Amino acid sequence: MSDTTNGHRDSLVRATAADGLIRCMAAVTTGTVAEAARRHGTSGTVTAALGRTLTGALLLGAGQKEFDRLTVQVECDGPVRGITAETNARGRVRGYVREPSADVPLNAQGKFDVGAVVGGGMLYVTYESGFDIGLYREPYRGAVPIVSGEIGEDFAYYLAKSEQIPSAVMLGVLVRAREPGEKFVEAAGGLMIQVMPGADSATVAAVESAVSRTPHTTALIREGARPPDLLRAALGGVPFELLEEREVGFGCTCSYERAASLVSSIGGAELESMLRDDKGAALTCHFCNETYRIDESALAEMVARSRDGAGA
Repeated sequence: MSDTTNGHRDSLVRATAADGLIRCMAAVTTGTVAEAARRHGTSGTVTAALGRTLTGALLLGAGQKEFDRLTVQVECDGPVRGITAETNARGRVRGYVREPSADVPLNAQGKFDVGAVVGGGMLYVTYESGFDIGLYREPYRGAVPIVSGEIGEDFAYYLAKSEQIPSAVMLGVLVRAREPGEKFVEAAGGLMIQVMPGADSATVAAVESAVSRTPHTTALIREGARPPDLLRAALGGVPFELLEEREVGFGCTCSYERAASLVSSIGGAELESMLRDDKGAALTCHFCNETYRIDESALAEMVARSRDGAGA
């Protein structure tokens, strides 16, 4: 993967503090968000919204086991109309929005108004395990109303209400204009600090005080901060133990083979119509915007197999 920030690959860390009663995750996702924005051609405001959702999904899914999958869906009535992000235990994340070019005026502080482009609605989080290898288990799905549309606050509200975990969530995406009409992601990342039952009140108060004074994550990332640096800033003087550091990046599970399999499953009459009228087929993946083209000869083979199957 080529997702890099200041020469470093995008990465995520997991850590604990206060004898394991405070769980911490932090990530730098500049390259990941830039790749998503490039693939989907998103506006500046939508880039910020999608980037925060991708980063939040990575943080929320940081403790996943192999073959786990976590999906975050923002179903909303704002101009973007919906955001979806999906991540796995290997640190790959993918996502898309329903209206990539949606935009709204800057807010009173002169920043992208993510809350306005998202609007109201619901935040859904779905945990699945073993789906891709046929060991399907009943998924867990939690849902909460969107409280601000700023994404970070909505993740924190989800954790507090659906999983009963008081949490601080900071997500940021800094988008700059190189020249009129051209935007690029200068910094993206975030952190999540979760307080488990039984945590010492003095330690919790110290963490809350430190978090309240923490600079914006994007400001720290622009200065070269890596995920452990984000945690040091957010935890102040509270010591923490790193459990894991892993690379993360934008990655999709689509492929030509999957696209061809999907097309070949279409009914024989429709396949023949596609061959006759279009001389082929094309499928575009929602998650990564990659288009797979099935040429005329490949489609003709599918039609022949369909006929043989029907005659068997």
